[in-house]
Amino acid sequence: MTEPDLLLEARGIGKSFLGIAALDGVDFTLGRGEIHALLGENGAGKSTLIKILTGVYTRDQGAMRLDGTDVAPASVADAQSLGIGTVYQEVNLLENLTVAENLFLGRQPRRFGVINRAEMRRRSIALLARYGLNIDVDALLSSYSVAIRQIIAIARAVDLSGKVLVLDEPTASLDAHEVDMLFDVLRRLRQDGLGIIIITHFLNQVYAVADRVTVLRNGRLVGTRELADLPRLELISMMLGRELQHITGERHVQDESIAKGEAPIRFSGYGKRGSIAPFDLDIRPGEVVGIAGLLGSGRTETAFLLFGIDRADSGSATIDGRPVTLSSPEAAIANGFGFAPEERKTDGIIGDFSVADNIALALQARQGWAKPISSREKAALAASYIKSLDIRPADAERPIKFLSGGNQQKAVLARWLATEPRLLILDEPTRGIDIGAHAEILKMIERLCADGMSLIVISSELEELTAVAHRVIVLADRRHVAELSGEQVTADNIMQAIAAPTRTEAA
Repeated sequence: MTEPDLLLEARGIGKSFLGIAALDGVDFTLGRGEIHALLGENGAGKSTLIKILTGVYTRDQGAMRLDGTDVAPASVADAQSLGIGTVYQEVNLLENLTVAENLFLGRQPRRFGVINRAEMRRRSIALLARYGLNIDVDALLSSYSVAIRQIIAIARAVDLSGKVLVLDEPTASLDAHEVDMLFDVLRRLRQDGLGIIIITHFLNQVYAVADRVTVLRNGRLVGTRELADLPRLELISMMLGRELQHITGERHVQDESIAKGEAPIRFSGYGKRGSIAPFDLDIRPGEVVGIAGLLGSGRTETAFLLFGIDRADSGSATIDGRPVTLSSPEAAIANGFGFAPEERKTDGIIGDFSVADNIALALQARQGWAKPISSREKAALAASYIKSLDIRPADAERPIKFLSGGNQQKAVLARWLATEPRLLILDEPTRGIDIGAHAEILKMIERLCADGMSLIVISSELEELTAVAHRVIVLADRRHVAELSGEQVTADNIMQAIAAPTRTEAA
């Protein structure tokens, strides 16, 4: 992109939190009249970069220029005054106000010190007409669909700012028709010379609307490319990377007797509207089923459904041939399921509780809070798992928040192993931990498998899946799109399956 075309430049951007780098020397440019997709998995640094561009965070290093002028937005309002507006996935407007009131909130036209509602109405109609909307601006915002609210939020942001528009997951709650409607609006804004940054997890939408893409991984810039010259498979490779070393030796190949054995845990046509399309899944003892896909593909939604955090609205589940209803995590635990979530610090541990208390949580929940586990039992349980999993420091009464990420993860695994589950679901079990703990957890998965436990392992690290999984279910656009087994389970095959058009796209 030539110098005169540049609208926004961010060079060498760095940002750290508590000494840990969230962004490390990242470059990002946005052209006038360009739609630029910003992609990356969880922890890649997308949100941090956007918050720096929009004034939520201040950068530690680097420089930022808008229209050729050095800028350093100190707040969201400051960024808006410079010309940078943001619309988030959850539209930040007020449903109990009218459309017109939302469009001009905080800047209502006045006459003799009183809000001039007639003028506000006239301006609102004219503003929305630019977006192809002919709606009643005196109606409450709550009376319109999510897609219409998104366009209203965009109209407000552009009217407030007018140079750069940042859209964070704008299509997450929209159907195909609504997505098309929104993209028509974005193309119109592009023609008007606006620079648009879009964060999304739907690759088909990236290729449908964006001009360029920037990929971040682990806080660093992987690259910026023109989408017209970038094959989908190469983009996926940029996002996922191939950095994980083989630390568990040769890939564990499934024993034929397991592959041909009975599957006591079965899900048939199991799904939830708006979350994950119906799927079939059989799980055998001693089997590791991997789940692969890009962020937003439905990986965690599948786990939530299997563990009863979300309730299925289609299909059935059976265990040992008997129908079961997994209506809650308590029901899942009662049926012998365990779940270590992806967001360890927010969903996995209770930071101020001791290691012993955290390990005992699931066992206590299954037993019922009316029958508390004694301090002696809790101490013995913690001592056993601290020793067997090498949790450090070996202090059961230490608050778990003071442990490293790897040791916190071991304590979460200990919690579920204490319940002796028949199915253990692990969502990104090695994310954010050091290489030593990483190797130990992968070896633990192999040991549990050898002992006959069934496991579902969700991971964005392809080599991790190929190291431990007997089968891999591949997801895209919240659908189970492929299943690989045996010698088919390779990183290249998984990437090919992710990149293949889904049935929805092909249609």
